[in-house]
Amino acid sequence: MNNNKMWKRSKSAGKRTKERPADKRMLLPSLQDNIRTVVNDLGGSSDIVIREVMLASGVPIAVLYTDGLADKLAISDFILEATMLDDRLPVSEGRPEVSDALAALKKYILATSELNEIDSFGELYKALLSGESVILIEGYTTAIAAATRGWRDRGIAETTSESVVRGPKEAFTETLRTNTAMVRRKIKDPNLRLETRQVGRVTQTDVAIMYIMGIAADKVVEEVRNRLDRIDIDGILESGYIEELIQDDTYTPFPTVYNSERPDVIAAELLEGKVAILVDGTPFVLIVPALFVSFLHSAEDYYHRSDVSTLIRLLRYLGVFIALFGPSLYVAITTFHQEMLPTQLLISLAAQREGIPFPAFIEAIMMEVAFEVLREAGLRMPRTIGPAVSIVGTLVIGQAAVEASIVSAVMVIVVSTTAIASFVFPSYSMANTIRMLRFPLMGLAASFGLYGIIVGIFALTLHVCSLRSFGVPYMSPFAPMIMADQRDAIFRLPHWALVSRPRLINKNNVNRQQAPKEAKPEPPKP
Repeated sequence: MNNNKMWKRSKSAGKRTKERPADKRMLLPSLQDNIRTVVNDLGGSSDIVIREVMLASGVPIAVLYTDGLADKLAISDFILEATMLDDRLPVSEGRPEVSDALAALKKYILATSELNEIDSFGELYKALLSGESVILIEGYTTAIAAATRGWRDRGIAETTSESVVRGPKEAFTETLRTNTAMVRRKIKDPNLRLETRQVGRVTQTDVAIMYIMGIAADKVVEEVRNRLDRIDIDGILESGYIEELIQDDTYTPFPTVYNSERPDVIAAELLEGKVAILVDGTPFVLIVPALFVSFLHSAEDYYHRSDVSTLIRLLRYLGVFIALFGPSLYVAITTFHQEMLPTQLLISLAAQREGIPFPAFIEAIMMEVAFEVLREAGLRMPRTIGPAVSIVGTLVIGQAAVEASIVSAVMVIVVSTTAIASFVFPSYSMANTIRMLRFPLMGLAASFGLYGIIVGIFALTLHVCSLRSFGVPYMSPFAPMIMADQRDAIFRLPHWALVSRPRLINKNNVNRQQAPKEAKPEPPKP
């Protein structure tokens, strides 16, 4: 029912987008009138540079560009210098053979790699504010947009959120074209498609859809197009905006859109038949459809041997269990089910809790909240003092709380173990979900003991099994159970055994390699 409401809002948003009037004013024949209109519409902004020059044929033109978004060197070398020294025109009896200034600029004078004709002020502003240079010509109602984008970026650096020991170290940047090039470098297939559109009425943010034709499901690609076209919002500043606006279910703590800043991860997901959504201005790329198991897989799983990768995955799933149920199990057992503990352990816990003024539930809530505050403070503080805050919080405050008999030493151990387990997630968004679900589970444990935890497990299971990501069941290949896809779920079989792509994601081209018997490496025969 939430989906129906969301789609009604999305459909009405799409209608508003289509009805919204665009700037369709046509360019004027007078060069000065065009310049005056641009100056008035843009409020005389100081970063809009207008350079008027004269062609050798005597036709005045104006070159417009946005300072900071366009490459000044390219404009100087390939536009201004070329137009002011346009002696490359073919001459017949002392006069150029080409009398059309627009055709002469496109065919003989301008040396930029990409030229497009525009005839309205809306197209002019879109090109000008995207870093392109616009050439206005006296007497013409058509202008030329030259590709001269050249703003500064931070360059390709090492990833900060998905670190690996073995594998590529490069990460996406905030520049869309750099990001698409990094994916192109890994997938050199002509079937890799790239579609770009502008989203956001004010920001006009470039959003690109990337998929491999013949591998990605046509219905999923069309659904991505439709959901992006339905978005009607003032601005898109990060891919998180897009994620919330296109997800299937609004009211769920589980992320149904995967994100990564690693080009190798995005390339691997594209090869499985998924669709990537790249947003200009952010290094995080979205992937749909997203499955629960995808958030527990790391890029490094495929760079080690299968046995090592399987062991690491098992530890990761164990970390999920500890991070989600660790404090709630402690609260339930110490409050309602003391008979489950060995006698010596029970006596030790009772001795440690002697003098503690709070019940186990309040004690756990206090420690969990304190840890979350310390974690957030360590993230937001400057890098030079962030680790110091974490060390002070864990050592000094924890030890002082135990000595002051505010919390027990066992509770510090439980919360610390839970905190460490929550850092094994390769995906930060799923780690936030597990941390959030920890608190209602502790409430159920404090109210009903292990029965409350079992009820919480049933509720979570029913909820995640009901979720879908762009029509694909969120818990596949576990629900529904697909035995062929179990090769790369909890366990990771060798690469020669990973014959097929996920069945529910890809139906166009299921096989990714030859049969296992033919692909399995064998020692040379003597």
